[in-house]
Amino acid sequence: MDYYRQTQLKDYNSLKTEAQAKIFCKPTTIEELRKCLSDYPDEKKLIIGGGCNLFFTKDFDGLVIYPHIKGLREISDDDDEDDDVFLEVNASENWDELVAYCVERGFVGLENLSLIPGTVGAAPIQNIGAYGAEVKDVIREVVAIDMETGKIVSFSNAECEFGYRDSIFKRTNKYLIVSVVIHLKRSFVYTPKYADLNKELEEIEEPTVEDVRNAVIRVRQRKLPDERVLPNAGSFFKNPYITKESADKILVEYPTLPVFPYKDGLVKTSAAFLIDKVGYKGKRIGDVGTYPNQPLIIVNYGTTDGNDIVRFMKEVQGAVNDKFGIELEPEVRIY
Repeated sequence: MDYYRQTQLKDYNSLKTEAQAKIFCKPTTIEELRKCLSDYPDEKKLIIGGGCNLFFTKDFDGLVIYPHIKGLREISDDDDEDDDVFLEVNASENWDELVAYCVERGFVGLENLSLIPGTVGAAPIQNIGAYGAEVKDVIREVVAIDMETGKIVSFSNAECEFGYRDSIFKRTNKYLIVSVVIHLKRSFVYTPKYADLNKELEEIEEPTVEDVRNAVIRVRQRKLPDERVLPNAGSFFKNPYITKESADKILVEYPTLPVFPYKDGLVKTSAAFLIDKVGYKGKRIGDVGTYPNQPLIIVNYGTTDGNDIVRFMKEVQGAVNDKFGIELEPEVRIY
């Protein structure tokens, strides 16, 4: 395995911002992964998968690891029911290719997460979710390398400490995910969860798992830009949790505000709705703007400087906070 110095990272983040990595490597085996960790124990480390949820504002003064470890196998044990399917998937596999693989075989559980860009290893870090589903719903186990000790460690679903777009892996930045074990089913009955998806399927009496995947793809393609054509990192902000009292005040002026019950007196609302109502849907400043069909997505029209994106982000955050008293939190990682 070779190490590269001062490597350009523009092609390794979907917002296409420029930055140099002090050291860069592409391990292709677990042994090489552990070697690069032991070769540079004192360097700051960044693991990049598909690069679809991060961008750079400056050079990275440390080791960037870009693993290329693929593989997928079906596993089983004596306690499995006939309806159960367990797959162990290596971290560098493409996420949507995995979803397609499962749907083609009638394996149920990932279809609502179709067309999300990135790799399998990134999915539990962010606890990716869409259309009423989250990846935590199907994860049985995550296998990782402790970057401090080099040891292989295994996390049960509960030990992953999943939250909304959150996990122990995101919070600690201590673990390099090697593989994910997912628990799927063979039987399927469509359960209405999400309005846009329900509408897309309303003319199909009994949707199949393939129908759901195709519907999700159609909805996403209408709403969301292809990062290969218009650089973006997907949903830029998290949907905020606010008090019911705050929601009630906003509902007086905006009765169509989406409100979803949560817990402890909190409700979840739509960041896209708030951004729209402060006039930032489709707004562009220089080479950065929000996507006209979905204001939750910040798109790059041509800048290579991540600081331009940060400035635009702060302007959106300020407008929402001034109007609604709500602080939007980035979902995207900024380096």
